[in-house]
Amino acid sequence: MHPMLTIAVKAARRAGGIINRAAQNLDLLHVSRKAHNDFVSEVDGAAEDAIIQVLLDAYPAHAILAEESGARGDQDKSEYQWIIDPLDGTTNFLHGFPQYSVSIALLHKGILTQAVVYDPSSNELFTASRGRGAYLNDHRLRVSKRAQLADCLIGTGFPFREFSHIDAYLAMFKDIMPRTSGIRRPGSAALDLAYVAAGRYDGFWELGLSPWDMAAGCLLITEAGGLVGDLEGNTTYLQSGHIVAGNPKTFGQLLQVIAPHLTKELKA
Repeated sequence: MHPMLTIAVKAARRAGGIINRAAQNLDLLHVSRKAHNDFVSEVDGAAEDAIIQVLLDAYPAHAILAEESGARGDQDKSEYQWIIDPLDGTTNFLHGFPQYSVSIALLHKGILTQAVVYDPSSNELFTASRGRGAYLNDHRLRVSKRAQLADCLIGTGFPFREFSHIDAYLAMFKDIMPRTSGIRRPGSAALDLAYVAAGRYDGFWELGLSPWDMAAGCLLITEAGGLVGDLEGNTTYLQSGHIVAGNPKTFGQLLQVIAPHLTKELKA
């Protein structure tokens, strides 16, 4: 395992321990509302602090972009930037619904090079290093081989915080649903993307995500032989927040179904 990935795994497991302990006493947690349907608990903060401490102990000069605490370090001078979501799926976590994850990715000169998505409730650890493949625990991952959308299980995420694209999204949903064997929406985008890498989903799409939701999962998918793009198939998904992913066969088919519903804002 690459030394930087080893540190990221250590950080993710440290955060996972905090999350699992808190899951035993959900009724004692202090929760606040960042925005409509956007909750943060003291666990998010504690897990993020633990991750950042592990990363900066090992690499004090590296920059950080984290969901709760924002950016720190010299974002312009450092070649390395860690992108962190300490608890992706906070709403699930607060309800005791076991679909949430820790997501840690490393950008080197703007290129994704290391990725960890950790599911603490199932102890599933998804990892990838650029050029070295993607793994679930010790097993090499490959995206699925399903070639026809009609046979495919597709993951998605509903708009939950920002609803400006809801009509376009629902139109996409309405067109994708009858063309597939099913759509799933468990509620942790980082874990959903890891499931594409593992072949559990054949594809995925969502609008309005943040970089920390996507970064690690995207490297997992490409290292497992899949494709990732924005709604037009381009590489700007980390900037736009709109993403389509899948195996090489389903990726293009999803883009075709989505294309008629792209508004001017979604193309921008």
